[in-house]
Amino acid sequence: MRQNDKIQLVDLVDMSEPFSVLEEVKNNFIYHYHIGEFLVIRQVFRDFIDLMEGRYPGYQKCNTKFHDIQHATDAFLAMSRLIDGYNIKNYRRKFSVENVKVALIAALYHDVGYVQKVEETQGTGAKYTIEHVDRSIEFIKNYLSKNSFSQRDIQKAVNMISCTEIRKDVNKIKFSDNEEKTLGFMLATADYLGQMSSRNYLEKLVFLYYEFKEGGVTGYSSEYDLVKKTKDFYLSVRKELDTVYEKVYKYATYHFKKRYKINENLYLTAINRAMEYLQTITSPEEMQAKLRRKV
Repeated sequence: MRQNDKIQLVDLVDMSEPFSVLEEVKNNFIYHYHIGEFLVIRQVFRDFIDLMEGRYPGYQKCNTKFHDIQHATDAFLAMSRLIDGYNIKNYRRKFSVENVKVALIAALYHDVGYVQKVEETQGTGAKYTIEHVDRSIEFIKNYLSKNSFSQRDIQKAVNMISCTEIRKDVNKIKFSDNEEKTLGFMLATADYLGQMSSRNYLEKLVFLYYEFKEGGVTGYSSEYDLVKKTKDFYLSVRKELDTVYEKVYKYATYHFKKRYKINENLYLTAINRAMEYLQTITSPEEMQAKLRRKV
């Protein structure tokens, strides 16, 4: 039994079922916009699943175990919740429906740069870790163009995805207006909130280590070393979320309060719980014993 039997983030949606996530995103969307506007998101989502599962022309099945379908849908739903919370708080000046559609698509496709083209037969998609944002941008430009999106919307998607690049100077991104900028900051925030609050995040850190190793990311000597450094990583991330990305995570609280009567940011609660649990792991043996949740 959980302490005080409190509702946790994991209780709200089955994140292992991608189309359950899509349904929740739809529910958040139609509180503010006509359901007909969501049809394009539904089709884009199907195309995304086809891409990740190896049915999209010119691409192989996704073979990275950290940056997988659930990683993307975690960010997708977090983005939807931040948008919902913003619209609740600012009900007289909600985001435009066109910008929201672009933002949700950008969230879903922000890491498709890990997916290998059919001719890329060496290693796994992890080898593109350092350049994956550029590859994601390349894909989204081609995809949106083929699906008759305007050049203006394509550039907005590019700008939003650019915000997810680690150590990116967001001041150099030429946003068209403050709304686009806020949505870009939300995408970067949703990327962190979604992955670090995930029920199996700690177990998937082992996969992340091997992605880093293949991709040439230095600074970690072993799976255990990465696990132990994750708390410090989160502290640096939280500082970025507070400063660079202007605390847009606060809008999640408005979402949870309105939709679930929970006056709490369940993302931050879940992440803090995970970071506390990490402190109980003091050896590689304990890591093996304590991180055993199915992934």
